[in-house]
Amino acid sequence: MNQAIQEVPRLIPTADLPPYTYVPGTTTPHPIRDPKGHSYGRKGRGGKGMDAKAWADTRNYLLAVDFFNHGFYWEAHEEWERLWRGSGADTTIGRFLKGLIKLSAAGVKVREHSIHGVRRHAASAGEVFADVAAESGEEVYCGLRFTMLQFAADRAAQLTYKTEYPEGEAERVFPFLLQPEPMPF
Repeated sequence: MNQAIQEVPRLIPTADLPPYTYVPGTTTPHPIRDPKGHSYGRKGRGGKGMDAKAWADTRNYLLAVDFFNHGFYWEAHEEWERLWRGSGADTTIGRFLKGLIKLSAAGVKVREHSIHGVRRHAASAGEVFADVAAESGEEVYCGLRFTMLQFAADRAAQLTYKTEYPEGEAERVFPFLLQPEPMPF
């Protein structure tokens, strides 16, 4: 595994990272639909909701952050989407998760070499984070600072990315990490 990936802190260090990252349009097997996929037949594919106040106890949320920070953008997108479906698209937490989904989709678009897609998804993520910040009145939501999320989305939309990535190998494409702050007691 890539040395840089090993240096990134994990929120759930006991959970295995997938053996490859899925990028649509490549020869890697679709993780869910292909019998050779890393998540084929995995239980718990249904949408489970998330409580914003219990984010630190929500395994799928923490796992998605780990996936994102280690370059598994498609897999992070899937985990956040499961929570989004269960939480409801029209809820504050649902809109917040939509922003994370869009940010991870921007990472997938980098790997697909779609700069237009990167910019579109990243800009949309930034808008969603701004809206949720205004709606919630919070500076930190689910452990993440809105100013950092908006900066990250803006930065992702403006960067120039390399054009070659090893197929299936997870590699961080963004120069930032999602690092939840500890819960206040």
